[in-house]
Amino acid sequence: MDFSTYQPIPNLPKLNLPKVVVVGAGFAGLKLARDLRNAAFQVILLDKNNYHQFQPLFYQVATAGLEPSAISFPLRKIFHGTPNVSFRMAEAEKVDSKAKRLYTDIGYIDYDFLVLAMGADTNYFGAKNIEYFSSPMKTVSEALYIRNKIISNYERAITIAEVEDRKSLMNMVIVGGGPTGVELAGAMAELRNNVFPKDYPELSFKNMKVVLIEAGPKLLSSMSSEAQDHALKYLQQLGVEVFLSTKVQDYDGKKVLLEGRESIETQTLLWAAGIKPNRIEGFEPEQYAGNGRMLVNEFNQLIGSEGVYVLGDQCLLPQGNFPKGHPQVAQVAIQQAKNLFKNLFRIVNSQTLISFKYKDLGSMATVGRKLAVVDLPFLKFQGLLAWMTWLFVHLMAILGVKNKLFIFLDWSWNYLSFDPSLRLLIKPKYVRASERKELIEEKSS
Repeated sequence: MDFSTYQPIPNLPKLNLPKVVVVGAGFAGLKLARDLRNAAFQVILLDKNNYHQFQPLFYQVATAGLEPSAISFPLRKIFHGTPNVSFRMAEAEKVDSKAKRLYTDIGYIDYDFLVLAMGADTNYFGAKNIEYFSSPMKTVSEALYIRNKIISNYERAITIAEVEDRKSLMNMVIVGGGPTGVELAGAMAELRNNVFPKDYPELSFKNMKVVLIEAGPKLLSSMSSEAQDHALKYLQQLGVEVFLSTKVQDYDGKKVLLEGRESIETQTLLWAAGIKPNRIEGFEPEQYAGNGRMLVNEFNQLIGSEGVYVLGDQCLLPQGNFPKGHPQVAQVAIQQAKNLFKNLFRIVNSQTLISFKYKDLGSMATVGRKLAVVDLPFLKFQGLLAWMTWLFVHLMAILGVKNKLFIFLDWSWNYLSFDPSLRLLIKPKYVRASERKELIEEKSS
């Protein structure tokens, strides 16, 4: 690509302030931009979407529990009345760290500080068929696609006469035993047990399998053994078939081939088995770790590039209890953003920088109604109290009073009625080729 033809991004305010360009409006990028509101910096926030996505609740969109808008928040609204922060919907393409210039699909921008917080995407570990036929869940639109696919499958299944011919439409297979996989499997099992039989009384849901496959020996590998054991027990109570120490060999859109086990017929394979950091052109191979994360020092500065900082899932800082890098979770990203916020002021004032130290606040996962596991640094608990803690923590973390209210009302209704009301099959309109770049989310390579 000829970057010499690029023009500067137009219509940006000209402020006589140090310019901080933040790429990515996930937990890290948005936290930093919000903290810098009304500070003595010019902040330009870039993201390929014009909204922040609350990833921990994607699975509830996929299983018709929440509307996409309830877990998304418009970025421009956050920065109303904030003259030092500008947002542009753009995709970063290349960094020229010597010239301190970032190239995007809408033009280039020069920076004093560049903050890469581009997050991570689905990792298929080189399995091309699985990448082509399975459904990932790393964005709101992917979660909505899964919701549509599940509902479409049941609308089709009810028109098929033979039980055997319906099985592949009805079975759900989820790969990956981390929090996303466990939460998806639990939600799918509850739909099968309580909701779908009312929607489709003509179908026998004894024929519907919900299968969770994990390559390792335990679910929730980053959590305590109590959490792992309870998560497995809760899923089995809900009727989920859990296959541990099992690898998926291949998938052709109809049948999942497993190592050492019988294959499973399904047209719905949900892939939650791994992530890989998003990449951008312009950096040397030695600035990356083997897993694709970018190597940073204790101040989150990219090794070998002055003025470039990397936060969240995209960076790797070998440190103390985390020789292979910190866990790729929201709390790490938020804490790194807070630390960089302090250090930006220290840099411009020529003061000593503060090293990043991760404070583990704990982890949690919900399996189903009144079933969850919580690991806090000082306490571990499971069941109803854990579920209520999970609800409260996630409700408080959502942006916007309106979103909090909508989610609270949705959850209350779903709890009382056991009947989430969002089982709508809204098919996307055909988009003309000339408009596809603007209106369709690109599949990342």
